[in-house]
Amino acid sequence: MPGSHVHLSYGESDGEAPPPSDRAPELADVRRYGRRLINRWVQQAREADRPTFRSIVREFLQTETEQLPVTEEHWPAYEHVNVQTALDAWLDGREQRTVGVTGYRHHGPFGIADLIGPDDSRGFHGPRPGNLARVTLPVGPDGETKECLRAAVVLSSDGADRVAILIKGSDPDDDHRKVSVEILSDNPDTGARVATTLRDLSLEHNVYRGQVVSFGHSMFGERGSPLRFHHRQQVPREALVLPEATFSDVRRQVVGVARNRDRLRESGQHLKRGLLLYGPPGVGKTHTVRHLVGELTGTTVVELTGDTLHLVKEACSIARSLQPAMIVVEDVDLIAERRDHYQGETPLMFTLLNEMDGLAEDADVVFLLTTNRADLLEPALASRPGRVDQAVHIDLPDAASRRRLIDLYRGSLDLDTSRLDHVVSRTEGVTASFLKELLRRAAVVAADRPNDSEGPLHVSADDLDGALVDLLDSRNRMTRTVLGFGEGDAADE
Repeated sequence: MPGSHVHLSYGESDGEAPPPSDRAPELADVRRYGRRLINRWVQQAREADRPTFRSIVREFLQTETEQLPVTEEHWPAYEHVNVQTALDAWLDGREQRTVGVTGYRHHGPFGIADLIGPDDSRGFHGPRPGNLARVTLPVGPDGETKECLRAAVVLSSDGADRVAILIKGSDPDDDHRKVSVEILSDNPDTGARVATTLRDLSLEHNVYRGQVVSFGHSMFGERGSPLRFHHRQQVPREALVLPEATFSDVRRQVVGVARNRDRLRESGQHLKRGLLLYGPPGVGKTHTVRHLVGELTGTTVVELTGDTLHLVKEACSIARSLQPAMIVVEDVDLIAERRDHYQGETPLMFTLLNEMDGLAEDADVVFLLTTNRADLLEPALASRPGRVDQAVHIDLPDAASRRRLIDLYRGSLDLDTSRLDHVVSRTEGVTASFLKELLRRAAVVAADRPNDSEGPLHVSADDLDGALVDLLDSRNRMTRTVLGFGEGDAADE
């Protein structure tokens, strides 16, 4: 209306009530804040009463710890299970107390001196007493395992002397890639003595001794062990189709030296030896290696292949410690020109030769190398004479050997051998792998044919000829290549 005055307060235009102020405290806020203060005071009061490593260790040693020396020992990551085994052996029959270490991950390196330093310096933000944490590691090829401490302080005694031991396993998240043991004792001389004993026990009870092992995909993986166990395969002599002279040379150099080690050592002859098996792919080099590994029962075998070839030094360290030992390097030509990114710019081939040369002459260690490309190795081997004692050429099987291979691979097949001479003559220049595939293909053809008879699968001469014709067909040119068949006259017949 004209002359009327209307006063609108905030929000009246849309019917909303004025918003409350966010800064105005309420009684519930005061209560919540009070509870937080009380909880913090209670937590701090209880924390002050909780045992620390400083109080635990000092109470156990019954002496001031500031002036006591610390003895340290370190092992590679793959020795974690052996360090635990050594510690268990040393503790056997002794009274002991083990306290877990928690809160240490992602907080940088620490030692026992840090644990027993001034209290309240880290609070909840560093290593402190806690639950025991363990990791399960393999101790054999059949699934045997052992529980190993990740990080813990062990309190025990060595006679009248008291000992505190900090054991830490490898931890890639903390860049701690070794297994370490630090020892503190009320007797300054005891720490060194216990450390030496643990070192000796780790060798005496080493779970890798006499086993066949290889490095895993990653040496420092968090789960599992850096070393993997393998069963020692038994490949009988009759399954190894080699000329007798070749087989005798290989066996004498590897098995003969191993079985006569004492007499040879007494006569001043060196036991360390290097053997190179070379030849085209598919001729049986790997099969020969498996036969030798099977014969050397009780010998520690370390296998290097593929993406673990750069771990030459680690393999040699294991072999040196666990003699008698054999290091198998398959396809050694792969490292002939490859650079070792872990140890600077030294070619890995020369790293291998240096490690071979670094072993003592009486070290019972054999280096068994295989290659398809001896031409790549010859310059390096010629420049470092004496590292490889014998190079053995394993050639493509001759006619007699091809007959033996066919007889070997036939298994329990009922094979018609009436036209076997023709098959043998047409397979000049093939590998054992080719002949194995030939028998398999003939068996597949025979199995696919309706057959009501019982007993072994019958493979006719036509089945064998048909399988050979199929493999020699031009459409299988790549198949022949991957099976190791040299393209020649046989393929064109």
